[in-house]
Amino acid sequence: MRRANISKKRFWYFGALIGVVIYFSLWAFLIEPNLIRIHEESISIPNWNPENEGLKIAVLTDLHVGSPYINLDKLEIVVSKTNELKPDVVVLLGDLVIHEVLGGEFVPPEKITNVLEALTSPMGTVAVLGNHDWWYDGPRVRNALEKDGITVLENDAFLAISGDRSFWLAGMADMWTRNPNIAGTLQKVTDDKPVILLTHSPDIFPNIPSIVSLSLAGHTHGGQVNIPFVGRLIVPSSFGQRFAAGHIVEEGRHMFVSTGIGTSILPVRFRVVPEILLLTIN
Repeated sequence: MRRANISKKRFWYFGALIGVVIYFSLWAFLIEPNLIRIHEESISIPNWNPENEGLKIAVLTDLHVGSPYINLDKLEIVVSKTNELKPDVVVLLGDLVIHEVLGGEFVPPEKITNVLEALTSPMGTVAVLGNHDWWYDGPRVRNALEKDGITVLENDAFLAISGDRSFWLAGMADMWTRNPNIAGTLQKVTDDKPVILLTHSPDIFPNIPSIVSLSLAGHTHGGQVNIPFVGRLIVPSSFGQRFAAGHIVEEGRHMFVSTGIGTSILPVRFRVVPEILLLTIN
């Protein structure tokens, strides 16, 4: 009789375990990747002029349009939600297209930028390209963006101006597929206005000088899966989880890494909800 009770308990424990695995699998593969959250943060950074206080930057990265749950209709929702936030400037941090995503369907960059063209902000939309963009066809992705009125930076600087507010955006070449030139890019900053650096990969951060007030990066997807007490399983960075996500401060230098919107390789996200990031800078 006792053995029967033990066997019955084991059966229920095993059934409960299977149920939990199924629930979290459904969440990770079917529900969370299809969500969009507005991630708002207010941060203070060095060398930031008083006239720029309260400036809002919308960050969109790793759209990977064509990956499961991120089609053109979903992209229109992302653009609409971004515009509702009324940012002062919108930045795109690369990887518009997909490359070998399970269950994905490739979407040409021209169709993607036709939707992104609707992004509105006083200082405009500024982009850098990512490794997936270059693995596909970097010049084609750049041409599509520029044709639809989006400024693309590669080792170049752009002075963003709106009324009394102004600051520099320095856009770096993708370090996985191109040759980022930090010193050459910052030489194009012609005055002492603040500098915000745009990069696809955060791995460039240790080499960024203190003249840069803030670096913005994507690429990591926050690991896509973040298991409690274990951490982020796979982060595409030479530094492991060090630059995986969020506001990072090292030796007085600041970087914010957005976990992005789309998925890569597997259409899975767990405790890393796709995000539109809105930073308020003080």
